[in-house]
Amino acid sequence: MSAAPPTVPGAQTPVVVGKVSGVFGIKGWVRVLSHTRPRDNLLEFDPWLIHAAAGWRPCRVVDSGHSGGALTVKLDLAETRDAAQVLVGQEIAVQRSQLPQLPAGQYYWFDLVGLRVITGSGVEFGHGTGLLETGANDVLEVEAVGKRLLIPFVPGAVVEKVDRTAGTIQVNWDPEYQ
Repeated sequence: MSAAPPTVPGAQTPVVVGKVSGVFGIKGWVRVLSHTRPRDNLLEFDPWLIHAAAGWRPCRVVDSGHSGGALTVKLDLAETRDAAQVLVGQEIAVQRSQLPQLPAGQYYWFDLVGLRVITGSGVEFGHGTGLLETGANDVLEVEAVGKRLLIPFVPGAVVEKVDRTAGTIQVNWDPEYQ
């Protein structure tokens, strides 16, 4: 997961949802790596924020397409290949208020990063640093003292409670599995 991006003055911290991965063609189009599922959900957001050395800049998607399985977009920031080249490597973000509300018991992955991971009896494993998609179920990455733990993110069976207010994820996980 990405480190927390700089904030936009007077706004919430933007949520990184993708990255410009390359240029496409000669008319200012770029390839985009989307962190949304499905990846085309990235196109539902307007405006985007592009992170550059000077900070976050708003932009709009003028057109979009696909090439070789990659998402391609034409942004209002780039009319030429050279202008698009400047965008390569920059993160794409949106304001949190642009994200859909989730039903109770569902979380955005970035909401779980940084929470303390504990057992019901108070044994602390460390802090959540990210999640991995494995197909069968997601896996919570936990940074413990001197090691990295992987705990299945299975609500009810392994993850007993997520309390964002308290900053904790309570798990049913044997400390001996460390």
